[in-house]
Amino acid sequence: MRIGEVSKATGLKIETIRFYETEGLTTCDRRSDSNYRLYGQAQVDRLSFIKRARDLGFTLEQVRGLLELTDDPRGSCVEIDTIVVAHLAEVDRKLAALQTLRKELVERLECCVGLSTGKSR
Repeated sequence: MRIGEVSKATGLKIETIRFYETEGLTTCDRRSDSNYRLYGQAQVDRLSFIKRARDLGFTLEQVRGLLELTDDPRGSCVEIDTIVVAHLAEVDRKLAALQTLRKELVERLECCVGLSTGKSR
């Protein structure tokens, strides 16, 4: 898969993929005869993981630590555990806030539906 296809598959900009390569977070599997970067499914999955982690607020160094654990599961888990636990707490906080927002939006929608049908609450 060429870099443009990987970009579409992962939602990452081409420049971002190249940046992650420069930072050592990923590599292309090989180069074509025309010197295009070529990626396999494992690298697409890795880039998708990086994107999800970054979207959730993980720093590049935290992502690097998570990837190192994936690449060498015999490494120390203490630092990774700390990072993951902190982010799980943040994810839980965001989920609770989203659930509250959803409830408020449903209430407003019900109110508006009642007004438009002449059946107020």
